Amino acid sequence: MTAELALDPRQLRRTRLAIAAVFCVHGAVTGNFATRVPWIQEHAGVSAGQLGLALAFPAIGSSLLMPLSGAVTHRFGARGALRGLLALWTLALALPALAPNVYTLCAALFAYGASAGMADVAMNALGVETENRLGRSIMSSLHGMWSVGALIGSAAGTLAAHLGADARLHHTVAAAVLTLLGLAACQGVLDLRSAPDEAPPPRFALPPKSALVIGMVGFCAVFAEGASLDWSAVYLRDVLDASAGTAAACTTAFTLTMAAARLAGDKGVDRFGAVRTVRGGGILATLGGLLVVVAPGPAVAMAGFGLMGLGVAVVVPLAFAAAGRSGPNPSQAIAGVATITYTSGLVAPSAIGGIADLTSLVVSFGLVTVLGLGLVAGARVLRAGARPREAVDAAPVRQV
Repeated sequence: MTAELALDPRQLRRTRLAIAAVFCVHGAVTGNFATRVPWIQEHAGVSAGQLGLALAFPAIGSSLLMPLSGAVTHRFGARGALRGLLALWTLALALPALAPNVYTLCAALFAYGASAGMADVAMNALGVETENRLGRSIMSSLHGMWSVGALIGSAAGTLAAHLGADARLHHTVAAAVLTLLGLAACQGVLDLRSAPDEAPPPRFALPPKSALVIGMVGFCAVFAEGASLDWSAVYLRDVLDASAGTAAACTTAFTLTMAAARLAGDKGVDRFGAVRTVRGGGILATLGGLLVVVAPGPAVAMAGFGLMGLGVAVVVPLAFAAAGRSGPNPSQAIAGVATITYTSGLVAPSAIGGIADLTSLVVSFGLVTVLGLGLVAGARVLRAGARPREAVDAAPVRQV
């Protein structure tokens, strides 16, 4: 990617704030959607099984369309691509609530997931490039801002549901507001463009082998995250006889722990490096899993889930950062890692439930504990994409 004028430190800080705002907007879409799923289910008239099938379509859409992000970026430039893809994602928020039946709901969720995945790749690629030019870690806090956006969106959705608002109106208004905020945020991101003689990336191609290896580390982290988010409340209720309020508080606490750890995680990465940070996170996640498995009561299990949240929080941001530096085509590598992590998030809840049906939830979280050890063993693969310690004074960029 090439551009015109070098940015001074103050302008680079502004680009960092701009890409952080993009992550926040992206997360807010997810938060607004998730809180209105019961309304959408009732409006579409679908059963629990049909809803489960429909909710697989966002991951399918993401996995199939994410590889296109690199070609879009090559054609329109990093800023133009992000602007268009993020707008598609925010506007797609309005689609699921409009679906009158299971078929249209699946189609709406496919489009919703496809736009989410393409925007995800574009913003992570720009996040990695911004981090390179700043010369210090920012990917963890960027993903923390995504979590902040998700919490804000969830709060808005909860309020709308409490007021009995029609989700079609709620999501249309939210889509319009978030689209405007996203377009404003995109104005400040790095404006990188491909060189005139640079060949366009293939529209669909297998990710490089390095991205596949890095993606498996992300798989372990996202599996633990998905299992904890979807099953922690059930675990406390069914295994430890916790009250409904205590069980729900565990999930909320886990989410807040993840967000806080990501917002603060860059300092640890800058001090200890990606490999040691992920290795230490794997140790925390493993200890947390052990606490959950042996917990005699809800308090110990909640502490265990908290440790797992701390342990896995920075892994995915660091996996994206390493993928973006692992080869000549950052978007393709990031798309490969994102596909693996999205798949992990898709299979984790059902895998935990399937194992629990055959054995018990305790055994299910024994598997999660083993995956925590996988982070310890696999952390070294992030070394290949490590960011240099010194600030990067690379190809100049157009002034913003």
